[in-house]
Amino acid sequence: MSRTQYYCAATLDGYIADADDGIEWLTGYEGSYAGAEAEAGPMAEGGSSESFYAEVGALVSGSVTYEFILVHIAGGGQWPYAGKPCWILSSRDLPVPEGEGVDVRIENRSVRELCEPMMESAGGRNLWIVGGGNVASQFADAGLLDEVLLTVVPVVLGEGKPLFERGLPGGSMELTGVTPHANGMVGLRYRIHRRAP
Repeated sequence: MSRTQYYCAATLDGYIADADDGIEWLTGYEGSYAGAEAEAGPMAEGGSSESFYAEVGALVSGSVTYEFILVHIAGGGQWPYAGKPCWILSSRDLPVPEGEGVDVRIENRSVRELCEPMMESAGGRNLWIVGGGNVASQFADAGLLDEVLLTVVPVVLGEGKPLFERGLPGGSMELTGVTPHANGMVGLRYRIHRRAP
């Protein structure tokens, strides 16, 4: 069954970006863990990011995350999510990259209105809520968030952009998995019991 999944990395104190939307704390992180149960790092070849992405049929993000991807990931190169519909929640006109397999849809509607067409576009696979915290909170507020898959990076920023912009309706989540990684990061998987909006 298709699920809506908020998958991201966050600092130990719960931030997904620094105050200037930077993620150098993630891209520059170097650590290790020698425990026997350690798996490949999330971004390593064959790591958890690859297996997660294989189950993704469509993506959704806010405009700030989208613009970050355009500049820092796709900048001058290939769109990283070719072949998968990518929904962008924005009230602004935004550029759309060109190229084979690019399917970017800019929408100024609520997640409640868009969730069904997003899930249909995922073709039976999962919908990845890429970010940021506001978009994840919109799904949670509407009772449309199924899982949170969080990679905790042992870095403390003290300030920045939070994992969620608001508290979760209903409060708690059910832990369904813990994965220590050889790079010192820890993957946490939580199920959210959907509530009626």
